[in-house]
Amino acid sequence: QVQLVESGGGLVQAGGSLRLSCTASRSIFSINAMGWYRQAPGKQRELVTTITSEGSRNYAASVKGRFTISRDNAKNTVYLQMNSLKLEDTAVYLCYANRYGLEYWGQGTQVTVSS
Repeated sequence: QVQLVESGGGLVQAGGSLRLSCTASRSIFSINAMGWYRQAPGKQRELVTTITSEGSRNYAASVKGRFTISRDNAKNTVYLQMNSLKLEDTAVYLCYANRYGLEYWGQGTQVTVSS
């Protein structure tokens, strides 16, 4: 079992920055991949970014160059640095982990970008 707790969401103006954190209940060395999805009202959940245990990163085209995922193994935490935020980035951001084929989700944190 893996519990994931997100933090760092909030309200920010367009062009601003936020950093989300996701802390796992166990060592992330044993987690094959972690990442972030987001879901806006009335839309399907979409992949934002992932990072594997080897450090390989993947980004959605819509956030590439603006968002950066990183991990701190000592703190069992994955971060999402979001820069140059746009109105369309408004969504609930959910932390995701895949451990030996089993998927785990956080409760989500709201990110709202205002004009």
